[in-house]
Amino acid sequence: MVGNNMEGNLFVGRMIYWVLQSDMYHSQVTSNDSISLPRSVPLLWDKKTKTVVNNESADIIRMFNSEFNEWAERPIDLYPSDLRDEIDDLNAWIYPEINNGVYKAGFASSQEAYDKAVVKVFEALDKLETILSKRRFLCGARLTEADIRLFPTLFRFDPVYVVRFKCNLRMLKEYPNLWEYVRDVYQQPGVSEASNLEHCKKGYFGRTGNGIVPMGPVVDYSLPTNRAKQFADS
Repeated sequence: MVGNNMEGNLFVGRMIYWVLQSDMYHSQVTSNDSISLPRSVPLLWDKKTKTVVNNESADIIRMFNSEFNEWAERPIDLYPSDLRDEIDDLNAWIYPEINNGVYKAGFASSQEAYDKAVVKVFEALDKLETILSKRRFLCGARLTEADIRLFPTLFRFDPVYVVRFKCNLRMLKEYPNLWEYVRDVYQQPGVSEASNLEHCKKGYFGRTGNGIVPMGPVVDYSLPTNRAKQFADS
């Protein structure tokens, strides 16, 4: 982070959920290739003390929510006190069953492990579909940390995880509420700027795959969504 009396670097991968939050705060993100360290993201680095501040994404997203408000151009509270228990409860099952669940399927070393992981992913997506049929965002009318943590996995689901990780029982576009929801989040201020699908595909299929990046499926997250109007009174 760089700004006023702050000096530091935030090393990022554009496929990480909390990068959305840093961009939503419009914080300045930089990288310094002159620092010789084992490369791992996320990593929050203090340039003055030459110390790793934190390398745990769940901690960093909370830090961005409150610790840098003095320097933020658009401070927002994605972890409000009245919703913290609900956000924590959502995170507790969304991370292992969806965020990490797609990796359990994609890197399964046996048919049995793959079958089990894929079923868990789609059971969790079915659960989300029901939740989002009744509310605009995961916790109701307000965008929260839970939405920011979930979004990148949904954003990559059809173009990456359906193909690369064989999470192909259904596409996200086959879930009416989830498909509307992911577009709704994408169209929130600051989110689309931090969401580079081509970068994600090159990372999953190019740098970590065989180098051949598939052309499809074609996904347009800028298509209009009616969720704001649909849940205007909720």
